[in-house]
Amino acid sequence: MDFFTAQDAARRKTGQLVVLMIAAVLALIATTTLAVLIAFHFLKSERQRASTSFLESLLAGLSPQLVGVIALGVLLLVGLGGLYKQSKLRRGGGKGVAEALGGREIPPDTDEGDERRILNVVEEMAIASGTPVPPVYLLDEPGINAFAAGFDTRDTVIGITRGAIQHLTRDELQGVVAHEFSHILHGDMRLNMRLISVLHGVLLIGLAGHILLRSAPHRGAVGSNKRNDSAAVLIGLGAALALIGVLGTFFGNWIKAAVSRQREYLADASAVQYTRNPEGIGQALVKIGSHTQGARLEASRAGEYSHMLFGSARKLSFSRLLATHPPLEKRIARVLPGWNGQFDATLTHPGAKAGDSAQAGAAGFQGGS
Repeated sequence: MDFFTAQDAARRKTGQLVVLMIAAVLALIATTTLAVLIAFHFLKSERQRASTSFLESLLAGLSPQLVGVIALGVLLLVGLGGLYKQSKLRRGGGKGVAEALGGREIPPDTDEGDERRILNVVEEMAIASGTPVPPVYLLDEPGINAFAAGFDTRDTVIGITRGAIQHLTRDELQGVVAHEFSHILHGDMRLNMRLISVLHGVLLIGLAGHILLRSAPHRGAVGSNKRNDSAAVLIGLGAALALIGVLGTFFGNWIKAAVSRQREYLADASAVQYTRNPEGIGQALVKIGSHTQGARLEASRAGEYSHMLFGSARKLSFSRLLATHPPLEKRIARVLPGWNGQFDATLTHPGAKAGDSAQAGAAGFQGGS
């Protein structure tokens, strides 16, 4: 495959999607401003509302100061919400993600054959890429999957399922681990965290709407018609903000999933570049399609971290719009153009191969650097 062209295309599409996420935040500011202007219109007296048309009333209330205040409020919600989420995740780092998925760290001095084999492969990739050797976590799951998690090389961990170790050959494990190192080296983990931070801030806009909805009835329970009108306006504004939060979260998740799919294509192409062996990662993907469990995980929080995984941990029953991974068929066709389209791989335990040493794979990785 022409992995350099594939990498450039994935990077270009990722950049476009990140710009789209910024545009989504600007759209949030615009829709929130519209909701506030509508609320101001209905807070006016009946005489004031009758003297101008609805559109003229909205335009009269629009001012740079109002837009500035609302933009600042939205950005503060998004920013502070994101910082809170980021600080919370930073405390756990990659280790926290691995433990949330039910993983346990493989001791560096383990003498268990399968565990020793995956440690050797991870060490190969780390040495060849010039990064510290990360801790490796084993997920006791039958599905074939793996992940890299952390904010930088200092707290990164590699996780892999028992199903992957048991069913993948050494070349296939190299392809999978090289894919995960691509996520580390290309900063995908940081990119994911930024997108998650924006989404958390959008959730806070919806939360503000729910707070207004809960407080409005109390304001209008006793008093004049004017107070009742104010309560109705607050209910309308709260409902609008809640709706903005819901729609913003949906479209934010859609953009995040689209970014994740492009980074998966980039990591697949990089794995071919690093190992100089498209069969490795290609056959690993074929085995996922051949396995009854596929890449699925049973961990309760697998859906939350699905975008970090090598393969999709959950099946989406309603839409591919929110799928964090491209279809297996498309991924395989990109790295193995001659693939026959059949998921017919043999899922037998490959065992440790002769010459399963740290230097064998490092040479391949360095050849693609």
